[in-house]
Parts: sequence; structure tokens; C-alpha cells
Amino acid sequence: MTPDDPRPARARRVVLGVGGGIAAYKAVSLLRLFSEDGWAVDVVPTASALRFVGAPTWAALSGNRVETDVFENVHEVPHVRLGQGADLVLVAPCTADLLAKAAHGLADDLLTNTLLTARCPVVLAPAMHTEMWQHPATVANVATLRARGVTVIEPASGRLTGKDSGPGRLPEPQDIHAAAMSVVDAAAPLTPVDTGAGPAARDAVPGAAAPSGDLHGLRVVVSAGGTREALDPVRFLGNRSSGKQGVALAETAAARGASVTLVAAHVEVPLPEQDGIEVVRVESALDLQAAMTVLADSADVVVMAAAVADFRPVDYVETKIKKSHRTAADGTEDDSAPTLQLVRNPDILAGLVRERGSRRRPLIVGFAAETGDTGHSVLELGREKVARKGCDLLVVNEVGRSVTFGQDDNTVTVLDRDGGEPVPLGPASKTVVSHGIWDVVAARGDRSWTGAGEARLPD
Repeated sequence: MTPDDPRPARARRVVLGVGGGIAAYKAVSLLRLFSEDGWAVDVVPTASALRFVGAPTWAALSGNRVETDVFENVHEVPHVRLGQGADLVLVAPCTADLLAKAAHGLADDLLTNTLLTARCPVVLAPAMHTEMWQHPATVANVATLRARGVTVIEPASGRLTGKDSGPGRLPEPQDIHAAAMSVVDAAAPLTPVDTGAGPAARDAVPGAAAPSGDLHGLRVVVSAGGTREALDPVRFLGNRSSGKQGVALAETAAARGASVTLVAAHVEVPLPEQDGIEVVRVESALDLQAAMTVLADSADVVVMAAAVADFRPVDYVETKIKKSHRTAADGTEDDSAPTLQLVRNPDILAGLVRERGSRRRPLIVGFAAETGDTGHSVLELGREKVARKGCDLLVVNEVGRSVTFGQDDNTVTVLDRDGGEPVPLGPASKTVVSHGIWDVVAARGDRSWTGAGEARLPD
């Protein structure tokens, strides 16, 4: 259509497949999210799913007829029509049975037929008990699907059916929606990205697409978690960081096509095992500095999300420091506490900026966890820090005993060293916040495309 064409643009269409699991009710919220975004939604539940949420509910909310069987309205050939006309196929919840059928190309109902005929992005959001998710058969099925280009979202950890708890819980609808939209956006032809601060940050390639995501070809290094500085064999200085935001950044970068190295200090969440992510374990700030210095040299983007201890003990005691010790000839005990001498740890973020020098690669993203003080707001302290550190972007968030650290949600502001408008993100889940940060990176990076089709941030 031309810009003057009075006809409305065709609404994007999503096939929302619903598997037969207790989490089927969450798909109702997904339907609403897509509808509110202007998408046309075709709900295709399995027969088992209808035992959890009935067809009248889906029909009323979507405004479309609900079909489950290839023999319903057969003259319209629904098992082919739905897949051919979709811009996205999303299955949530996707049971172990549906994962197996999709991996092996089985098609015994309308949903599995649609999966075979779809030529658009396919996103599966698994939900099942932990033992089923971790079974070798399921692990192999997920690997097979991902190798074919299907996006399989990692399930959340938490309360499952009954008293069970663990990985296998369906992620929240807003997180599934955000992940699906990033897949759709990544599969669209590249267009200039304008942040409002000047010319487009990357050139369009007419007719080209990013089949594996908008970060395809980029080498990304992400640090996560809190460092621990050993006092003796059993004690350490540490912080409250859970590593959730850093791990989410690594997972979302890989989902958008990047090759990711996650440098993990102490984290309280499972480390990712998905394709495209290599994990390097570290403990102390000096360990982290050594790893990041080496890895940054060949990286396109470095994200310093780890919470690095500012200080470490001057001396490490080889044996456990005793609570009390004998000091006098008569054997009396001295109950005074030992005095610890501390030395400042290196500023890893500033060091990475110095090592880069005048080169443009890697693009460096820092994190600033601030509490504010009597004279300065969190954002004011962040602006001072981005000027002092010299990183390209700084993600500023307020932290505290029950704020950010260990929480599933986050609220941040992304500051640009070159004076671009601050970008507020959240409050939202750390997965959604991660996608927002990568959106800013993708718009900020001046990217060129080689003949091999790989994205690079030029030196």
C-alpha cells in the first residue's frame, strides 16, 4: 500500500496455541495483551486444554471461532490456513507432550498441524513438573527445536501443581509476551533505528532480515552476581546481589542471537544451559577483573552487571579465625573481635574503558547500584558516575534490603555518556528490563554488516 492508500493495514495475526496444563488459564492474559496491541488472535487449544478453559471463553475474548480438530470446517482447510496466515505462532503453556510432537513432526490435531505449516516465527513457552522438564527426552526435544530456529522460552522456577516447587513453571504472561514480541521484531526486515537524539543509529539493509535475532553475530560478555572476598577458609566479605539481572541479560541476549559469555560470581539462580551461552565461574573481584580483561578484548559488547566488592582483606588467614583466643600465661581468653585491614579493589569498569582506549569496540555498559544520600538522588549519582567511569551506557537502579537485590522485578534508568535522553525501564520483571536494555544497545551501537551477514561494532 502507498501512504495515501485509505485502506487500513492488515492486523498482525497470532495463533495462540494452548496446551493441556493447569497453567492454561494464564493464556487468557496473553490473549488480552496481544488484543490490546492490535493483533488478531486465533486461539487453538488442544482437547485437553479445553478441560481447563472452555471454548466459549476463548471465542468471547478473541472474537474468533475456536477450533481444535482438523475435521471442523474442513472446507476452509484450517490445518493449512492458520499456519500460512500467521505472523506468529505462540504455544503457552507448551506441555512435554506438545514439545515431543513438535520436535518429531507429529500432527494429530489442529495445533500440531499448524506448527508444521507455519512459516513465521514460532515461540514455545513450556510448563511442566521439574522432573519432566529435566528428563533427557525433553532436553533433547528442546535442543532439536532450537536447532531448527524455534524459540523455546526457559520456564520459570517456583510453585508448581500441588506442593511441588522448582523449574517448570510457566513464566508470567507479560514476560512471554515481551519475549515473543522481541522474536517477531528480530525477524522483521531491518529498518533504521532513531532514538530521537540524532540520525539513525544503524543503516537499513533493504530486503534483509535478521533470521536469528537483532543481536545475531555479536559477541557479548555479561558479568553477573556478587563477588566474595575471602577472610579465612570459611568467611568472606560479600554483598546482597542475587545475579538475577545479569543472568536475565545473558539469556535475553542469546535469545536475540548473540554469542554470549556469562562471567558468574555468586548467583542465587540456576545458571543458563541454553545454546549460545558459555559460563565462566569466578569468586573474587580480582578473579572477575582477570576474566573480563581477557574476554573484553574479543567482545563487541561488554555488560558489567556484577556487584563487585569495593574492598578486600589485606591478609588472608589460612586457618579459621577463632571467636576467642588465649593470650595470657594463665590461660585467660581474649574475647575482643579481630581488627580487619582492608584494601580497595580495582575499578573493573573504569579499567575496561581505559583498556579500550580510543577504539570504538567493545561497547561498554556499566551498572550503578545506588541508595542515594542526603544531598543527591540516585539519578544524580548515576550521572556523576557515567561521566567519571567513561562507559558508553550506565544502567542506574536504586537498591536496598528489599529493593532490587534478590527481587524478581526491577526499575532502572539507562543513561547515555553522550548526553542522550535517559531511558526509564520498569517496574517490570528483570527479563523485560533486560530486553529494554538490549533495545537501547541495539539502537546505540553503530553497526555494519559483513559479507557473511554478521553484525559487528566496528573498531
